[in-house]
Amino acid sequence: MEEVILVDKDNNAIGIMEKMEAHKKGLLHRAFSIFILNSKNEILLQKRALNKYHSGGLWTNTCCSHPRENETTLDAANRRLFEEMGMKSKLSKAFEFIYKAKLDNDLTEHEHDTVFIGISDNLPKINLNEVCDFAYVGIDDLEFDIEKNSDKYTFWLKECFKNLKRYSDSLIK
Repeated sequence: MEEVILVDKDNNAIGIMEKMEAHKKGLLHRAFSIFILNSKNEILLQKRALNKYHSGGLWTNTCCSHPRENETTLDAANRRLFEEMGMKSKLSKAFEFIYKAKLDNDLTEHEHDTVFIGISDNLPKINLNEVCDFAYVGIDDLEFDIEKNSDKYTFWLKECFKNLKRYSDSLIK
């Protein structure tokens, strides 16, 4: 049974709950999102496996998940990046935000999301239970495609992306 850390609006832990129950009730919990950029300033996107419990088959950021109890968010991010994408990268915290979105399967994402950025030119070795495809995409190309084909992308990718450009410009020169 996978659990999430319930938090208040300031990201203080207030309890633990089974992941699906938290998503069914729409309770605020701790999460993270990772964006890996390469030296061409392209973002590594993953296409979520079709069998995911929500948002299957949608394109999203490099990796995202939830930390476990007694695990730092950075440690969780490193763990899941390797589990999902078979990659390691030095991750830097870029920003945090809270979002709430109604998803498929009567689930609600309500997350305090810590966003990390890493740099790598390596190709991932994807875990097919988590990911069915990947692509490095230019930031401007992604911005254009999100505007034209919004339904191809996860809600949280679109929310994260609003803030990402200001951080990526300072990372890669």
